Amino acid sequence: MLDNTVGIGMKDVGDARPVFIIAEIGINHNGSVDLAKRLIDGAVLAGCDAVKFQKRTPEKCVPLDQRYNERDTPWGRITYIEYRERMEFSEADYRQIDRHCRERGILWFASCWDQESVDFMERFDPPCYKAASACLTDIDLLLTMKATGRPLIISTGMSTMEEIDAAVLAVGRENLLIAHSTSTYPCPPSELNLTMIEVLKRKYSDCPIGYSGHETGLAPTWAAVALGATFVERHITLDRAMWGSDQAASVEIGGLIRLVANIRDLEHAMGDGIKRVYESELAARKKLRRVESQMSLALA
Repeated sequence: MLDNTVGIGMKDVGDARPVFIIAEIGINHNGSVDLAKRLIDGAVLAGCDAVKFQKRTPEKCVPLDQRYNERDTPWGRITYIEYRERMEFSEADYRQIDRHCRERGILWFASCWDQESVDFMERFDPPCYKAASACLTDIDLLLTMKATGRPLIISTGMSTMEEIDAAVLAVGRENLLIAHSTSTYPCPPSELNLTMIEVLKRKYSDCPIGYSGHETGLAPTWAAVALGATFVERHITLDRAMWGSDQAASVEIGGLIRLVANIRDLEHAMGDGIKRVYESELAARKKLRRVESQMSLALA
């Protein structure tokens, strides 16, 4: 088997390795460090390998024609640019998050939406970077993240195969991980297209292939693991009814505990594909099998 392992922190991600499970906090913290810490604690309780945030420089990422559109928020009715600024953590905030994650023994990193955000995140020595689906065609941004020398995860929602190919060609396959995704929040089952995991595994066999899910429920993520996803990412929340654009497509902590536990069960259940008679079957075989095969008699 081709060794497509990529190291993220002290973890190895790839075929024949435990599934690397990322709890996407994203912007579900609603600008609160205390809420972010509670979400980190939930991810630790569930047994996740990492938590992930989103980092933007609002003046770089918010289009000019949207900056002063007003919207209702937990802080009242404010402009979109002001909302984005309130959602961003400061360096001091991230120092708290960094310390909290280190104390809890969990990795953390971020999706960076602009090059200044990459420079910002470099202060925290992240184990890897993630490029959101919306950024897949921003080749300059991808190259900025890749130039740090850290592993890069790219997500492929809202993208054509040609766009995926172009991104992979631009950044190269070394230390590259690719996540199948559909960028609908929440995503209906008919648009999950999980078979793409197998397509990507054949096409990019030297890269770990994973799944970033935005569906409601847990079954599709388990199916993704059964199809060979080497890492999975799901948004998490304390309450799916909370204010925020990503909350409804997120997994609450109780569901996250089930998700992780059953992924670990699936890893054991998949086996190696070599048919054998297990010792635990011998008593039933002796009691219930009435006719021994010719092969069994020959071996007796």
